[in-house]
Amino acid sequence: MPMFEAIRMALRSIWTQKLKSVFSLIGVLIGVMFLIAVVSVVQGMNAYMEDQVANRLIGVNTFQLRQRPSFSTGNITREEWLSWRRRPRVTYADAEYVEERLEHPVLTAKYCMDRVDIGYHGKVAKDIDLIGTEAEYFRIRNYDVASGRVFTAQELRAAAPVLVIGDLLAERLFEGQDPLGKTVTVGGLPYRIIGIVQKQGTMFGISLDKFAIMPFTAHGRRLICPINVLDELIVKSADVSTMMASLQQTEALMRGRRGLKPQEANNFHLQTAEEALAGWNKISGFLMTFLPVIVVISLVVGGMVIMNIMLMSVAERTREIGIRKALGARRRDILMQFIVESATLSTVGAMAGILLGFGLAFAFEALTPMPAAVAPWSIGVGVTLGIVVGMAAGVYPAHRASKLDPIEALRAD
Repeated sequence: MPMFEAIRMALRSIWTQKLKSVFSLIGVLIGVMFLIAVVSVVQGMNAYMEDQVANRLIGVNTFQLRQRPSFSTGNITREEWLSWRRRPRVTYADAEYVEERLEHPVLTAKYCMDRVDIGYHGKVAKDIDLIGTEAEYFRIRNYDVASGRVFTAQELRAAAPVLVIGDLLAERLFEGQDPLGKTVTVGGLPYRIIGIVQKQGTMFGISLDKFAIMPFTAHGRRLICPINVLDELIVKSADVSTMMASLQQTEALMRGRRGLKPQEANNFHLQTAEEALAGWNKISGFLMTFLPVIVVISLVVGGMVIMNIMLMSVAERTREIGIRKALGARRRDILMQFIVESATLSTVGAMAGILLGFGLAFAFEALTPMPAAVAPWSIGVGVTLGIVVGMAAGVYPAHRASKLDPIEALRAD
C-alpha cells in the first residue's frame, strides 16, 4: 500500500470517528502543549533577563566594586550576611585609587542611590531613585537625553544642585509642562532640572523612568550615602576580555590597598551581569530539567490510550481486515495501515498541542509583563515525538491485525 494512501485512509478514519479520535490524542496533545509553552516562556525569559535585567541593572561589559552583593542567589546564612555588613564601605579614596591605576581604557563612575521624595509646588513624587554619580554614568548606562543636557565636570567639582530626571518623574510633577529650568526640592534642598532622559520603559511591569540623577558631590548626597562613602564604583570596558582583565586588576589593587593576605577572603565584592542572571539560570535550568518528566509522562499515557483505541479499532474492523486479506492485501499492508493510522492520529494530536502551546505562551505574554519566544527546535521536537509515539503505540495493534486469519476474520460479526 502506498504511504500516501495509508495516510489518506488514516485521516478519513479519524474524521469519521471524531469523538474517539479526540480522546485518543489528548495525552499527546497535553505533553506537546506543555513542551511548546514552557520552552517558549523560558526562551523568552532568557532573552529578557539577559537584555533587560542583566544589561540594564549591571550593564554590558560592566562590573561594580561594592561592599557586598546586591543580588543573592543562594541560601545566605545570617552569619554570612552579618560578615558582609561588617566589611568596610567603598570610599572615594578607594575608587580614585582604582581609577588611577587601571591599565586598560575604561569608563568609571562613582555611584550612590536611595529612594527619596521630590516635590514641586505642592506636588510630591514619592519613592524616587535619587542617584548621585558622575557624568560618565550616562554613557555607561547608554542613557540618551531627550531634552536639556547632563551635568558637566565643572558642575561636579562645584557640587552644583542640578538634576537630570527620568520621563516618569517629569510626567508626575509637571504634567505636560517643560521641566527644564524648574526648581524642585529634594530633602528640603532646591535643585534645578537641566535634563530629561529618554523614556526607558518598564521591567517586570515596573517603570525604569522613576529616577533623578545628581552630581555625587552635591549636598543631597547626605540623603543617599554618608560623606566620603559610595555604594559602588562602576567600571565599563569596550569588550569582555578587557572587562575581565580590568576586573582582575581591580581585585588585585583592592586586596593590596586593604592589606589582605593570600589566604584571606576579599572584604569587598566585584559584581557582574552573570551574577544577576545566576538566580534565573537556576530556575530555568530546573524547568528545562523537569519539563521532560512531564512530557514523557503525558506521552506514555497518550501512547497507552492510542494503543487501546487501536486495539478496539482492530476488534471493530476484523471483518474489514478479512475482506482486505481475501482481496490480496499482504501482511505488511495491514501493518502499514494500522501503524500509519496510529502515527497520524498521534501527529494530529502533536500539531494541536503545538498550536495550544503557542496559545498558552502568548496568553502568558499578554497577561503578564513576561515575554515569550518561539524556539523553532521545539516545533520539530513536538512533531517528531508525535510520530514516534504514534508508531510505537500502533505496533502491537498492527501486529495483531496483520496476524488475523482471513477466514476467521470474515466470519466475525
